[in-house]
Amino acid sequence: MEWNRNAAVDHAKGHANARSLGRCAEYTREAISAGGVEIGHTNSAKDYGILLENAGFRAIGIGENLLAGDVVIIQPYPGGNRNGHMAIFDGTTWYSDFRQRDMWAGPGYRSAHPSYVIYRKN
Repeated sequence: MEWNRNAAVDHAKGHANARSLGRCAEYTREAISAGGVEIGHTNSAKDYGILLENAGFRAIGIGENLLAGDVVIIQPYPGGNRNGHMAIFDGTTWYSDFRQRDMWAGPGYRSAHPSYVIYRKN
């Protein structure tokens, strides 16, 4: 099955909770799967970059326009969740296990601005 970014983001939107359940990687991985791409599984959101690359996603450059279906992998920050964060973009809003205010997914990430990579499947 080919990548269907619309199916992926529809899944993410349809399964998002009002607040985080601490299951960002699971929900984002399932959204990607609903879009037709199996990426495999790892225990930490921060480690999904290589799995995305192996599935044909590529890192986009800083400043590139974001598109629906883009996936962000955010590394942990001191004092935050050691697993980092993962989310998918619908063209306007970021989703993981909840509908996010922005890409950063919370005040700790927003304040610390840890390193991140945004991936895109062409």
